[in-house]
Amino acid sequence: MTEGIPTGGFETETLDLPGWTHVYSGKVRDLYVPADEAITEKIGQECVLVVASDRISAYDHVLSSEIPDKGRVLTQLSLWWFDQLDVEHHVLASTVEGGVPAAVEGRAMICKKLDMFPVECIARGYLTGSGLVEYKESGTVCEIPLPEGLVDGSRLDKALFTPSAKAEVGEHDVNITYDDVVAMVGDDIAARLSELTLKIYTRAEEIARERGIILADTKVEFGIDAATGIITLGDEVLTPDSSRFWDASTYAPGKSQPSYDKQYVRDWLTSAESGWDKSSDTPPPALPAEVVERTRARYVEAYEKLTGRTFA
Repeated sequence: MTEGIPTGGFETETLDLPGWTHVYSGKVRDLYVPADEAITEKIGQECVLVVASDRISAYDHVLSSEIPDKGRVLTQLSLWWFDQLDVEHHVLASTVEGGVPAAVEGRAMICKKLDMFPVECIARGYLTGSGLVEYKESGTVCEIPLPEGLVDGSRLDKALFTPSAKAEVGEHDVNITYDDVVAMVGDDIAARLSELTLKIYTRAEEIARERGIILADTKVEFGIDAATGIITLGDEVLTPDSSRFWDASTYAPGKSQPSYDKQYVRDWLTSAESGWDKSSDTPPPALPAEVVERTRARYVEAYEKLTGRTFA
């Protein structure tokens, strides 16, 4: 196992990128490490090439259908957010001039190699999803008590740090408490992870709101930069795959909110038209062209509304 690189992963078709060796594939991203010492010398430290694919996952399955340009949207949006946040992050280069192979320019980043914490750091500013399920059962989210009378989409008085534990590939992450995080990484690091997560959410929620988008919740990941010992933001940040974005103009608590993500994919997979049982071991069917295009359009719309740029 290469330090900072997870084991396991998915079997996917990998790219032949001169100077780089493939070491891992997740649901969406593929990781490569330098095969040539000249690359490490040029970058100036140990690094990893993170390549975002056009793969899409739903209900813990990677679908056979891909969403055109999804990898570029996720990468370009993450890079934009990294520039907006006053937080130490892992990106070292994102252009050919910086060392990114031309074949993956636009959807790849050369990043610091981090020793990742085994915690999914989640900030929630609104009640929905798995948090709503727990609230209905016990009036809490990650055992944090909440006021009575909240509904799907209710804005919380203040954003909450509601972590989860990383599960094995293909399994659901499990919500945990702050005390669980302390037991995993210690008091000081747990406090810092909570502080950084809420700092990122608070700043991003303000920026998104200015652009007519509500950031309901987001997941971020951190690791230790071996070269500096600094807790560093890694992976992607504030994309439709890691965050729940809602259109502020249609927001109405008390119902499920349309989101800028793979909602069209989930809706179709659970429809009678797909004929697929998500509780079975059968892989999901291929997506219709219309669902693929509408999903792509939703990702692009999120990018353009947030950044104010036109996606090329």
